[in-house]
Amino acid sequence: MDVPIVLALVLALATSLWETSLSGEHAYFDAALTLTFFLLAGRYLDYRTRAVARSAAEELAALEVPRAIRMQAGAEVEVAVAELAIGDLILVRPGGRMPVDGVISEGQSELDRSLLTGETLPVFAAPGTQVCAGEVNLTGPLVVRAQAVGEDTSLHRMADLVAIAESGRSRYTSLADSAAKLYAPGVHILSALAFVGWYFYTFDLRVALNIAAAVLIITCPCALGLAVPAVTTAASGRLFKKGMLIKHSTALERLAGVDTVVFDKTGTLTAGTPQLENIGDFTREDLEIALALAEGSSHPLSRALTAAARAAGVSPAAVSDLQERPGFGTEGQFQGRRVRLGRAAWLGADQSSQTAAWLETGTGAAPQGFLFHDSLRPGAAKAVSALIAAGKEVLLISGDTTGAVEALAKRLGIQKWVAEALPEDKAARVQMLAQQGRKVLMVGDGLNDTAALTAAHVSISPASALDAARVALILCFWARTLSPSQRPAWWRARPPNVFAKTFALPRSTT
Repeated sequence: MDVPIVLALVLALATSLWETSLSGEHAYFDAALTLTFFLLAGRYLDYRTRAVARSAAEELAALEVPRAIRMQAGAEVEVAVAELAIGDLILVRPGGRMPVDGVISEGQSELDRSLLTGETLPVFAAPGTQVCAGEVNLTGPLVVRAQAVGEDTSLHRMADLVAIAESGRSRYTSLADSAAKLYAPGVHILSALAFVGWYFYTFDLRVALNIAAAVLIITCPCALGLAVPAVTTAASGRLFKKGMLIKHSTALERLAGVDTVVFDKTGTLTAGTPQLENIGDFTREDLEIALALAEGSSHPLSRALTAAARAAGVSPAAVSDLQERPGFGTEGQFQGRRVRLGRAAWLGADQSSQTAAWLETGTGAAPQGFLFHDSLRPGAAKAVSALIAAGKEVLLISGDTTGAVEALAKRLGIQKWVAEALPEDKAARVQMLAQQGRKVLMVGDGLNDTAALTAAHVSISPASALDAARVALILCFWARTLSPSQRPAWWRARPPNVFAKTFALPRSTT
């Protein structure tokens, strides 16, 4: 598209200078300036659209831990991660991120794998448990023996997957460029024919060149160059008012061709926070004991139990000697009895297919289970049913457990689902659908979704998504999933301005 525009500008300038030097009647300086103005206006809008896009692979690389604590002759030595080697013993304190892939050598704790696998709840970790770079240690110190470092870690391999997917997606040809492939040769041929025809009709080179320049200027595709950025700007403003932010100039035309929608589960269709559902099955005293134990832990189930009990007006019992057992639960003393809240295996309870935390009150009665479910995001069920009604094929692919994924799929009416999927599995499934000729819309929010988001034809993520997932997008994110108090100050203060807000969203905004 640039070729006929540049040719028109050069020819207009050349003929105008020639006409001016000969005191002629025809000069096209005004036309050249007008073409330049509209061309630059379109380029400016397009630039502002692209300004928010950054490499998702770079964001993933930024999650790698720069320094680690290596155990040397019983001493703790802080070193750069680049200095670590296979076989090194590495101390990971509670709250720290795993710097390498390896196996736990000492300690017990719980691991947050949600960014990598999408698992809703922390995973128990003990000696012999395999860990991956990027996982977060939650409750107890761990000593990890390195099995893969640097470029061989799972986190680095994921970044490589994303980079490969990004390079493939960049080959997409926009509608305007596709039209220009046919339009530009036609413009050149028409102008050339006008020049040849008028030259042989008048044998006047000056007249023929002026007419050829006029044809080229009139047929110059500056309108085509301005149309797409202008439409994108107008559409972005309207979508932004509905809580959606476009991140790529070709997003709308990509979205128009979508026939398959792939959803992640945790944080996308669900809120990612457990909700207590059977609080009415417990006595007041049991709830008071459970609340006292739950307040001594930062486990997601403990936090959910605390919120539900407080909302029901329950006050904590006087539990003494409160201790958290990393990877197991919390225990203490109540009226001379040992009381415990934690995993089923720790309390000797029967395993439940549903997410649960078990309470033992020391009275000799069997442990009782607090049952939890992951609440749906507002509008999730309506969105899925609308997509199915529109004839789109809907799939659910999640790294969460089979029971949780199957239950959600049945709840939403999704026929096809995949559970316990690794990040590369998600990306491979999206690429397989693409090879079958499908136009895939991927909706996800986690680090484990980044490669799939990048490989998809078009992608969407909630505003609460991880940075690396959001920058992998080419469509938009649901900004209105944030409550008013969570929204940026500039959003709450005044209505959105299309240019300043849609295309220059502050880097720190979630």
